[in-house]
Amino acid sequence: MLAYYDWIKALHVIAVITWMAGIFYLPRLFVYHTGAAVGSDKSETFKVMEAKLLRIIMNPAMILTWITGLTIVRLGGFEQQPWFMAKFVLVIAMSVFHMWLASCRKAFAADRNTRSERAYRLANEIPTILMILIVILVVVKPF
Repeated sequence: MLAYYDWIKALHVIAVITWMAGIFYLPRLFVYHTGAAVGSDKSETFKVMEAKLLRIIMNPAMILTWITGLTIVRLGGFEQQPWFMAKFVLVIAMSVFHMWLASCRKAFAADRNTRSERAYRLANEIPTILMILIVILVVVKPF
């Protein structure tokens, strides 16, 4: 398995980039979707886009991120490193945010969204902050 360590890391980075692209884009779609009239062609198009983004891109990327990430942690022996424990908590927070986005998508699909455009604009800042902290922990390892 150690012979494939660099390949696993590369796959992890690819999965993370893909997941982050989706996690940044879905709330942006929600911002635009809030302005579309319920039942309109525009609203129905957003529903399809949101469902496909989540099902085809974001969910597989998140799963692959977790699988490759946990493999790297195990192979690298990082389990007890303080920087890793902090990163792990932040990745759990990112996953919870992902699940929250999935629940928002279901609300839009059922024409039951109650949040404003502003709420989704603000929510879009959450993954940015988490990503910055995660990258700092992995690269700088401040503790």
